[in-house]
Amino acid sequence: MPTVKGISPQSASLSTESPLSAGLYVVGTPIGNLGDLSFRAVAVLRGSAVIACEDTRVTGNLLRRFAVDRPLVAYHEHNEREVAPLIAEKIVAGEAVALASDAGTPTISDPGFRLVRECRRRRLPVFAVPGPCAAIAALSASGLPTDAFLFLGFPPSKTIARENFLRQYGEFPHTLIFHESCHRIEKFLISLVAVFGEERVIAVARELTKLHETWHVGPLGVVHGDLLRFPRRGEFTILVAPKNFIL
Repeated sequence: MPTVKGISPQSASLSTESPLSAGLYVVGTPIGNLGDLSFRAVAVLRGSAVIACEDTRVTGNLLRRFAVDRPLVAYHEHNEREVAPLIAEKIVAGEAVALASDAGTPTISDPGFRLVRECRRRRLPVFAVPGPCAAIAALSASGLPTDAFLFLGFPPSKTIARENFLRQYGEFPHTLIFHESCHRIEKFLISLVAVFGEERVIAVARELTKLHETWHVGPLGVVHGDLLRFPRRGEFTILVAPKNFIL
């Protein structure tokens, strides 16, 4: 097998003959298409002593698809304060621990921040194992400015709080990126129109990398109308262009 720069034939074939060094490995996992799981991610998952994950059932299904058989420990928003120190102690004891969320990159609108912070506080090694990230994937394919951007995650769920939140960024000179659920996408678009106006250019990506991936790009008023005619199921990533941007 030819050697790719930075990748040995052994790593490309998913070999884990050399044990992983002790530390926390932050592993990006697919947001839809299983083909997006990297060779390195599989090797790290196989070589870890334990895998901390958001939902053991979801991660368990993924691991079975790639013949990975490692112990799982639940690590999510409801227990991370208690579990983070326990996982850090495993690393202190010399173990390699992988951190995975249900989909995408841990800590980015997903659990993981407190565990990474705990490891950094203790000066324990933390390694990034890059992988899919819905915000970056959407930005790269949106046609909106990519030279600078602000990721704002999920907006407030209540209308007044959401619109007050959005008003802070009305004059922001770079692309804004949000996540929203299928249950609130319509209300979010109504708030965007109320705050930014119907002419502001946006891009809405649904079910990125999945079979039914769909895109709507254009003025807010047009995109809002288009979305009303389509099923509003799945996960949404919304990008708002800077004021006066012309597609």
